[in-house]
Amino acid sequence: MPAQGPDIPASRSLLSSMLTNVAWLLGGKGFGAVCSLVYLAILTRSLGLKDFGHFSLIFGTSQALIAIAGFQTWQVVVRFGVQHVHDGNWAAFGRLSLMAGLLDVIGAVVGCGLAWLVFYQFADALQINPALVDTAFWFNVAALWALVSAPTGIVRALDRFDLAVYIEAIVPLGRLIAAIAIWMTGPSLIRFLIAWAVIDIMEAILYWLAARWLCPQAIRFSNLRGGLAARAENPGLIRFFMVTYASASLEAVFRHGPLLAVGYFVGTSAAGVYRLAHQLAQGLAKLSTLLSRAAYAEIARARVTAAAREFRRLVAQTSRMAAGAGAVVVVMVVAVGGHLLALLGGEEFRSGYHVLIPLTVAACFELAGVAFEPVLHSTGRARLSLFAHLCAVVAAMTGLLLFVGPYQGEGAAWGVALGGAVGYIVMGLMAVITLRMIDRNEVEVQLPDR
Repeated sequence: MPAQGPDIPASRSLLSSMLTNVAWLLGGKGFGAVCSLVYLAILTRSLGLKDFGHFSLIFGTSQALIAIAGFQTWQVVVRFGVQHVHDGNWAAFGRLSLMAGLLDVIGAVVGCGLAWLVFYQFADALQINPALVDTAFWFNVAALWALVSAPTGIVRALDRFDLAVYIEAIVPLGRLIAAIAIWMTGPSLIRFLIAWAVIDIMEAILYWLAARWLCPQAIRFSNLRGGLAARAENPGLIRFFMVTYASASLEAVFRHGPLLAVGYFVGTSAAGVYRLAHQLAQGLAKLSTLLSRAAYAEIARARVTAAAREFRRLVAQTSRMAAGAGAVVVVMVVAVGGHLLALLGGEEFRSGYHVLIPLTVAACFELAGVAFEPVLHSTGRARLSLFAHLCAVVAAMTGLLLFVGPYQGEGAAWGVALGGAVGYIVMGLMAVITLRMIDRNEVEVQLPDR
């Protein structure tokens, strides 16, 4: 008989369950959004356009390296772990979770090697001040070792989004407190980077402690020794991992590549303007991240516990809500986007309005298609989402090549919008086809990618 594990919330309707999780995330992210707007304003005004451009390139590089080296193991834990949680097989869940943790460690080591190449071999290409190269490298090392992918997946598989909110609130709150303290005692780029790195490491430690507290039967060293058994216990795991890793890498190129391209082709100051516009666009469309986190776990759970009809209904309801929210965000940005940029960074950042609009359009394509990738992953068709991400990246790179020269940062942003539109259309078509094919006798929960 499986070992006794943590209490899992009683069964609720699929949509209400997802909306409950979104509500928890929205509360935390709403608080985080307020904090981030304040500390972003402190950063831009205290550092100025040039230094904020350096900060943007260093931070953007770290985010790209995290996405490439992080392996997105949380998706593996959720995709296969919800079945173990449903069955109460905590030993298997622990082996899967700790195997994901080992992959995070491997990713951090690989990422450190990539960071060395980027900052000690190509810093000139990114126009990074030579005096900042060492600091930038060690900041990236800290960010890579602060990965929280595996414990994030554990918490989501256990449907404890409430606890995740409290942990993740530490990052924006800590950054706000640090930004105010640094601003009052003498702002400098290096001090901001050190503070950001320390706070990220604190979050990682707390996430692992929370995972251990929630499920001590699973998160223990005895399961770490049996981590290799997770491959046999979860048919299709390796193929799913490889496909989702490739998808995440392509998404990282799509999300962070344009910023680095602006720094390379246009300059550091232009990268600062682009970064602020991108940050604001992502902030206004933050609902896509919230829905994605809740929808991914709930759709994966629905494939285990719900009838095919209910599964399709959840996807349709999620997509309609997301599309409506995206339309509202675009209208808001067109109306007040320039004023928001000037309020945050000063008048020298108002020119980012023409960058903000296409970036917001791209973010809203992501929001509208928030249910598509979870559908493909949960039905064993992760390879189709990889193809969609590839199409999006190719379209975005084509747009960059065509538009950056004549239109600089604005051209890069429209390239991103083009990639977002192509990715939305391709992945949407594949999700619709998959939903029409769903039949419980045809698509089993444990069906691996083929």
